[in-house]
Amino acid sequence: MFGRTTLSRIAVAQLLATTLAFAACGDDDDPPEPTSGPSVAATQGPATQLPGTEAPLATGDITVFAAASLTSAFEDIGTAFEAANAGASVTFNFAGSPSLRTQLTEGADADIYVSADTNNMTQALEADLVVDEGVIFTQNRLAVIVPTDNPANITTLQDLSRDGVKLVLTQPDVPVGSYARESLLKMQAEGSFGATFSDDVLANLVSEEPNVKAIVTKVQLGEADAGIVYVTDVTADVAADVTIIEIPDALNIIATYPIAVTTNANNVAAAEAFIAFVLSEDGQAILEQYGFQSAE
Repeated sequence: MFGRTTLSRIAVAQLLATTLAFAACGDDDDPPEPTSGPSVAATQGPATQLPGTEAPLATGDITVFAAASLTSAFEDIGTAFEAANAGASVTFNFAGSPSLRTQLTEGADADIYVSADTNNMTQALEADLVVDEGVIFTQNRLAVIVPTDNPANITTLQDLSRDGVKLVLTQPDVPVGSYARESLLKMQAEGSFGATFSDDVLANLVSEEPNVKAIVTKVQLGEADAGIVYVTDVTADVAADVTIIEIPDALNIIATYPIAVTTNANNVAAAEAFIAFVLSEDGQAILEQYGFQSAE
């Protein structure tokens, strides 16, 4: 019925169909050849951060317990941090370092503890209130302040020991109060201040305040003739009301400020991000604007 040519063509067609069928069966268990598009691994990688990209932004609320002397600088740092991390919100609690530590001991919620000395941070670590000893991020120094009208006519450090001078310091366990007393002992040991200088000055003490901001307020209002504070406490809003009497380097005490995540932090990731921001160039620049010194 069919000619040779027709049979031959049919045979070739059947052979080709058979070959293609076997080829298709053989590929069933083999993975598809890669294409020029992105691989499965690349498209199914981590959703929050891919290699080579920036770290995720901080989100959520954090509460920072910080030494009162950091108030103005940290408020600006908090504003800058929130601007850089739109999903984050920072709440501050400013007070004396030991008062903040006591609040943590009593169960107050905080993500970060910032002390104006290493002693209070060490005590916080020993009480398991912070995860580590923290990192020192800035330094400060002392100065004497008097009211602008200076009713006691205090012009030198030696004048602090005169009878009748009304002096205010913080309580001894508050860092600036401890530093102030150390500085007075340095002055006494220097020789020209007199052998009883420190005791004579402390005899003029009329008030021991809970934090350094309270000292500034008392001097501003004329309720004290002098106080020993940090140089950074003479901010723009009080500069017109007080006069600074500088304490020379040899007689001064350098305050160191550590910052650490608390043991019971509710938002560890954002707390660590805030600390990183404080240590960053932007954070350090804000601290310098307020007169703080580099920790390096």
